[in-house]
Amino acid sequence: MSAIPLNPPLAVPIDTRRWAWLPPVGSWGYYALLSAIGMLLLGPLGGIAAAFMNFSIGFYVGGQVLAGILGSVVTYGYGAEGKHGANYIQTTAASVAGMMAMSTLIQAMAWMGMPEVPAWQLVTYMLCIGMMAAGIGMLYTPILVERMQLTFPSGLAVANILRALTDPVLLKQSVSRLFGGMGAGLMGGIGAAKLAFLGAIELSASTFGAGLIVGARVGIPAIVGGGIFWALAPYFVSIGWLKEGEPFRKIAFLIALGLILGAAIVDLSLIFWRVARRLSQPGERIVVPEEQRTGPRASLPRLLAWVGVWTVATIVCGVQFFNEPLGYMILAVALVYLFVIVNGISLGLTDSNPISSAFVVTVLILASIGLKDPMLGLMAAMVVFVSASVAGDMQQDRSTGWRLGSNRTLQFRFQVAGLLLGSVLAVAVAKFFMTAYPVLQLDQTVMSADQAPAQWTSAMTYKFVGALRSLTEPKPYQTQAILIGVLIGFATELLRKIIKANKSYQRFAAGSKAGFATDFMLDAVVLPSPYASSFGGFVNLHTSMWFAAGGVISSAINTLAPKPKAGEEQLPDDMSSTSLVGGGLIAGDALAALGLGLAGMAAVLG
Repeated sequence: MSAIPLNPPLAVPIDTRRWAWLPPVGSWGYYALLSAIGMLLLGPLGGIAAAFMNFSIGFYVGGQVLAGILGSVVTYGYGAEGKHGANYIQTTAASVAGMMAMSTLIQAMAWMGMPEVPAWQLVTYMLCIGMMAAGIGMLYTPILVERMQLTFPSGLAVANILRALTDPVLLKQSVSRLFGGMGAGLMGGIGAAKLAFLGAIELSASTFGAGLIVGARVGIPAIVGGGIFWALAPYFVSIGWLKEGEPFRKIAFLIALGLILGAAIVDLSLIFWRVARRLSQPGERIVVPEEQRTGPRASLPRLLAWVGVWTVATIVCGVQFFNEPLGYMILAVALVYLFVIVNGISLGLTDSNPISSAFVVTVLILASIGLKDPMLGLMAAMVVFVSASVAGDMQQDRSTGWRLGSNRTLQFRFQVAGLLLGSVLAVAVAKFFMTAYPVLQLDQTVMSADQAPAQWTSAMTYKFVGALRSLTEPKPYQTQAILIGVLIGFATELLRKIIKANKSYQRFAAGSKAGFATDFMLDAVVLPSPYASSFGGFVNLHTSMWFAAGGVISSAINTLAPKPKAGEEQLPDDMSSTSLVGGGLIAGDALAALGLGLAGMAAVLG
């Protein structure tokens, strides 16, 4: 079969508009409509809610699923083509909202008594970081999305929602499962917040939904990892890594991050080796993905130039604005290139992006090479924190676009537009909240439990400032925990690769029920993927249980369900019943969180 030409002619978009008054697809009016909805309506709405949630409870809900649902309503008039427009809307809106959630970093500056920084410097610094991270995130998507084909549960949920809502045939086949899941997720999210018994079991509809999407081979390792860390908690206390009564994940997250790093060393080495082999074979041509045939073509040289320019701009801003030593800024940027792919793998498998863990590990690395000033540590670690968030959004959004066939260059441009506005609004929303509520500027790390404000717990800021204060009192065991995780992750993934590559084992696993069961136990319990088992170190045990329960139920249904008969209409392979219900649960839980966040904000502001 001949390769697709490197520079195919641009295709003319098919006009699928239901109403003639809508601007044609590809026109300036069409892109202006999508940008206005994403940047001026859905993005700020999600961003205000995300900032409020960070200031009040310390975590926020990503905007992809919500913006995807609302965006598909807006683009319904474009018929099947509307799924691409809705995808661009959710990409823009999620970028605005994600950057606004970064306002907690400005709160950390206030807690630490840092002199007030001019707003234009903060905006410029965050913008440079965001632009750099978007480029790096896109640079890695061929590996994570296309080569490794990671699930990205929320990205799959958005893709399924957009396909279903814009295609009458798919909607007819999937409506009950998709909207049934959304209803259950909405009720579960509200119930977990309002009903004591559901709160006691830490019900998480979105986590259960993510488990339904990824299956038992990813879900069970999460509870295996969580159970091991929980069982080791007394030992951690005995050696001084934990204090009595502290949750196991206070140290387990460092080991878990090391697990991902160790496994990534194996996988990336194999990927780069394969790339080198491919480049060494003369005459082999690159096959251009289908989505590149319409709209602007992707260009690797342009993308590399983009990354290079914004990388330099980020370093220059850090040095010039905050007197950051050049060596620390270069190290921080180097860590971005590492954590973007490590966190991307975690997000792709478990729907969890451990951005705060990346921040803490960056601080620990800076401390290990002699940094003592918490202010310098904050500004350097900000580079990694913002980058891990922005690049993770880019990878998740791209996973949606890859499934839909959306143009990658257009999607990148829409994210960049969102980051431009989001950088300004991140500083503005931080100033707004901290001016309206001066209590947000008080350092809770030095308060007693009865002095801390109940309404504004700011758990993420608390973690940041606690880590930064440790610069003056470094703890060597934290570095040891990371290295232990790296060794375990490397050894586990290497063994998995050796076993799975063995031809005799492959025949055994595929040739009988005993072989299938053995392979399942190897993946789920005996030698689970470090990427999956690490999830148990980032969250508490109940969350791992919900994730594992969803995975087990999904695999059981998909294994036991009768196969469709010949000639019977069936959904695409990645739109199984369990993935549709799981995506609906994620969407419903996100809607509940947004509603509760807006209601709480209205009560406080009122």
